[in-house]
Amino acid sequence: MGNKRIIEVFTAGCSVCQPTVKMVQGMACSSCEVIVYDLSKPCDTRECIQKAQQYGIKSLPAVAVNGILLNCCQNKGVAEAELKNAGIGQPV
Repeated sequence: MGNKRIIEVFTAGCSVCQPTVKMVQGMACSSCEVIVYDLSKPCDTRECIQKAQQYGIKSLPAVAVNGILLNCCQNKGVAEAELKNAGIGQPV
């Protein structure tokens, strides 16, 4: 990971998920690496499906930071305050 914060955004590629993707991308700073996984089009390596299962994602959109599914994404939804608490938008 080094000096980067790895932010993984899991979506269904739908209009409900797009605002979350845009919010995360808009909040990200130079210390953030944002990876968007569209589960409606699983990647060839199935890495996106495996990560979603590993994190226990039950609803979309969902966000994990440095390998940890944020509390706001555990059956509830994404919250800007939770993203800020995870350090998104702040230098490492």
